[in-house]
Amino acid sequence: MTLKSALQDLRETTLAAISGLLAKLAYLGSLRRHEGGYQHWGMSLVHGEESSDRALKAAHSEVLSTVLRTPISDLVEDLRESSQGSEKSAATYVEGMREQGNELLPSPQDTVSASHLNSVLIALSSLEKNQKRATPSAS
Repeated sequence: MTLKSALQDLRETTLAAISGLLAKLAYLGSLRRHEGGYQHWGMSLVHGEESSDRALKAAHSEVLSTVLRTPISDLVEDLRESSQGSEKSAATYVEGMREQGNELLPSPQDTVSASHLNSVLIALSSLEKNQKRATPSAS
């Protein structure tokens, strides 16, 4: 039997089941505690608190970095994919992410990434609103 590292387990099991980069980012952000560290009961049980915490922080940093490097046109499609699982419209989903603010970051002190992510979310929100206006209603 091959044992997986906590990070490998997280990537191949938990994150693989989540559709969309933005949804992965929102999920990992939801696991970060306000006082620092992460909380994931199942991972802590299997891999231990410290190993689980390191894996979650590493994955969170990786996903954030990928989001910030992804062309905005690809993120528009990703937003639609990410929002499908939430039963929210893409516009509502991205607005919810904007409201989460620093909770989406692995480190709230990372003001550069915070500013960059905020710009990306504002652009996605604007593009989604403009798309809605440009699409004629079918009524």
